[in-house]
Amino acid sequence: MRRAPGPSVRLRLTLSYAGFLVVAGGLLLAVVWVFLLRYVPDGVLGTTDPTGRRPALFVPNRSDLVRAFAPRAAVATGLLLVLGLAGGWVLAGRMLAPLERITAATRTAATGSLSHRIRLPGREDEFRELADAFDAMLARLEAHVAQQRRFAANASHELRTPLAITQTLLEVARTDPHRDTGELLERLRLVNARAVDLTEALLLLSRAEGGSFTRERVDLSLLAEEATEVLLPLAEERGVDVRADGGVAVTTGSRALLLQLTTNLLHNAVVHNLPEHGTVRVSTVVRPGSAVLTVENTGGHLAPESTPRLTEPFQRGPGRVRSDHGGVGLGLAIVQSIAEAHGGTLSLAPRAGGGLRVTVALPAAR
Repeated sequence: MRRAPGPSVRLRLTLSYAGFLVVAGGLLLAVVWVFLLRYVPDGVLGTTDPTGRRPALFVPNRSDLVRAFAPRAAVATGLLLVLGLAGGWVLAGRMLAPLERITAATRTAATGSLSHRIRLPGREDEFRELADAFDAMLARLEAHVAQQRRFAANASHELRTPLAITQTLLEVARTDPHRDTGELLERLRLVNARAVDLTEALLLLSRAEGGSFTRERVDLSLLAEEATEVLLPLAEERGVDVRADGGVAVTTGSRALLLQLTTNLLHNAVVHNLPEHGTVRVSTVVRPGSAVLTVENTGGHLAPESTPRLTEPFQRGPGRVRSDHGGVGLGLAIVQSIAEAHGGTLSLAPRAGGGLRVTVALPAAR
């Protein structure tokens, strides 16, 4: 947005400093006049000689004091004005120097360079606090932009794969008319189903990040029971024992999104589990100010340093490969987006005996 040019902040501060000094000097002179000079009488003061023509002892009256004081007061006022302008210009420049660095960093960031940092030295004050907040914002923006770029690249790659397979199957059907049509149609159905699942997951992720949903009171324990019933056939097929327990834990938010969050966590825990005799434990509890949902599952050992990356889109832990029920690699990314959209947090921690513990803490409903 273009603005009309105006005086700089440094000039305005300088004029303010100078004006303050002049006004303070004027008030001081007014105090001298009001409380001193006005009580000095005018006319001839003192004693006179025997002839009565002139005072034997000269005593200045009000007019004498005014004539002696006024020129010097004017000179002092002028000096205050000059001192205020010069000193104010220097002081304003020193005070606004951090702001100039912040402005330069802002212009640099506006060109797309998010790696620049102000790193303003000195003790904490308003300018340092602003610079630190700006550096933190740049760090988050840089991380967010990098994550979005990785997400776009991974999403393009994931979407390109089913499209390429579909094109190959269609080419085979076109060049080999005697090939089994039923087999081709079934493979096309599976590939198309995967592309649809991926697209729906991307739309859900975008909806969660946008925060466009209606809030209502939601009991996480009921969502845990519902998600357990839905995924029970899959758990029985894989030999995984799923148990849900815990008390009432009420929060506010979108029931559909929170159900998707719970379902994704349970699905992730069932699919990425031991080949046989795996377990999944779902619990809900109320803590001071928070409604907490915890999902624990057995499985392979996970390195603590790689666990936080599991929430990034299309990231899979060691041994986590794609299968018929392996999802599209957006499960925990969607969970994190839904939790953050509801003002909550998501934390992941590897279990000592193998597997993963996922904890979602949401603001408790009043």
